[in-house]
Amino acid sequence: MIRRIIKIDESKCNGCGLCAEACHEGAIEILEGKARLTREDYCDGLGDCLPSCPMEAISFEEREAPAYDEEAVLSAKSKKDNNKLPCGCPGTNSKTIERNSDNHVIGTVIESRLAQWPVQIKLAPIRASYFENANLLIAADCTAYAYGNFHNDFIRNRITLIGCPKLDEGDYSEKLMEIIKSNNIKSVTIVRMEVPCCGGIENAVKRALQNSGKFIPWGVVTISTVKLKINTEKIISGRKLCRFDTFVANVSV
Repeated sequence: MIRRIIKIDESKCNGCGLCAEACHEGAIEILEGKARLTREDYCDGLGDCLPSCPMEAISFEEREAPAYDEEAVLSAKSKKDNNKLPCGCPGTNSKTIERNSDNHVIGTVIESRLAQWPVQIKLAPIRASYFENANLLIAADCTAYAYGNFHNDFIRNRITLIGCPKLDEGDYSEKLMEIIKSNNIKSVTIVRMEVPCCGGIENAVKRALQNSGKFIPWGVVTISTVKLKINTEKIISGRKLCRFDTFVANVSV
């Protein structure tokens, strides 16, 4: 049948997950850092997700689509409620993390490895002397709190920029692209949490690298509150392949 249904422009989506939270029917999921309409029969076409999108990536369209299946939606909601988080976002799932204090050195002062200021992406200048020949670290806000040796393993010998794609307004990709284009950046390291909304910062950096037209090695480290996941990925910049081979290994949280 021809009916009204939402349309998601993945090129604009920053993966924040706000639309998935706003969709009461569960038609939207965050997959590979992008919002996707995974169940067309769950979409009622009312558009509760539209005002929640900070990137204006969601719109309506009239097209062939399965009819809205209210019975299936209610059944899925019932199953989901049995194992529901306190709120829709995994990043706000409250829990206690048990640590064995005997495994940590007490009384040792860890010096800051920060090499510049400011660190917030929103406040950082486009051009600065410290960006010249810099190994750039772009990290989600929470990572430094979740990973104890963050200064030594990530900030040391890098220029640091931080941000939160869920709490900050707008998209980082344009400013990051200008920073990359305007300075001689040697490499880019992305450090993010494993929660879906943190994919926004990873995707913003990828878009910035793609749009910069430069060939720059890069990589992603995903941190959880339980363990560290190390990923090396590839990205196409123009016609060139940028790859950051293993840059950190044998690191545990």
